[in-house]
Amino acid sequence: MKSKIILALLAVTLVGTASAQVKPEDAIKWRQSGYGFMAWNMARIKASVEGTYNKDEVIKAANAIQMVATSGMGALYLPGTDKGTGWEKTRAKPEIWTEKEKIGKAAMNLTKEANEMVTVAAAGDAAATKVQLGKLGSTCKGCHDDFKSKL
Repeated sequence: MKSKIILALLAVTLVGTASAQVKPEDAIKWRQSGYGFMAWNMARIKASVEGTYNKDEVIKAANAIQMVATSGMGALYLPGTDKGTGWEKTRAKPEIWTEKEKIGKAAMNLTKEANEMVTVAAAGDAAATKVQLGKLGSTCKGCHDDFKSKL
């Protein structure tokens, strides 16, 4: 599974120049992998702020989240990826394709909070990191509420 995530993230970086050649099922897999990778790194930060704080681990996780948040994953919402299966059936709501301004704002908020997470993590303050993780998590939840179907 780890190698699949690494390959998917590598593919995400290449998608900007080759999006017309991407199969819908691959685009779905890559975006699912990117979001899964972000979730894992958020869990790493959460574990650190709720347990023994490890500044170095928090910095690594924050940098990983920022990398995915700023990678241009919006390019993976290609025509034909509104339905289909990647690693699992896509749960993207149709509004992703019709509410461009709203999804654009959500993406900008994610980028802002991910960038701030990197700054806060570098300072090494566990309490401030916990607050920023809450802000970042709220940004993710807002997008999930508006643009991701429940099971």
